[in-house]
Amino acid sequence: MTQVCIVGSEGSHLQYELLSRDTARAALSTYDITEPFENSLAVETVSIGAAVSLLNDLNWYLVRFAAFSLVLEPSISETEWLSRDLARQVRDGQVHPDETGDHLAIYGVEDGRLVEPMYVTRLDGSVPSYDLRDVDETVIVRVAEDEFGR
Repeated sequence: MTQVCIVGSEGSHLQYELLSRDTARAALSTYDITEPFENSLAVETVSIGAAVSLLNDLNWYLVRFAAFSLVLEPSISETEWLSRDLARQVRDGQVHPDETGDHLAIYGVEDGRLVEPMYVTRLDGSVPSYDLRDVDETVIVRVAEDEFGR
């Protein structure tokens, strides 16, 4: 199953904002919703295409209430997420799945929330360590080349 995770922007309560609006609530009604990180919403979809379509359906709300969205496609990586834009590029055939692992954003996880990303490139097949602050856990996100360092 492909996972979608939407992370709320600072100052918004993402689940409330999405579930209090009829159109967004209807789009999410068939999914089991979880909250893997503070102020986030995650669901499982059947494919990367369904994940990107769901994010497109919710776009009006995401622009207003979300900081960013992630997609975890097990056929590409079981542990590394894709940014929304990179997932769309893969779905549309603009980027081959094997070409998605070079540019990374590594987020620290502190008290259950995602904190400042560190943008890196994979070195000799390995991922550099997160060193922006002391965290117990990190989340690795593959990003599109034009997203690198945003």
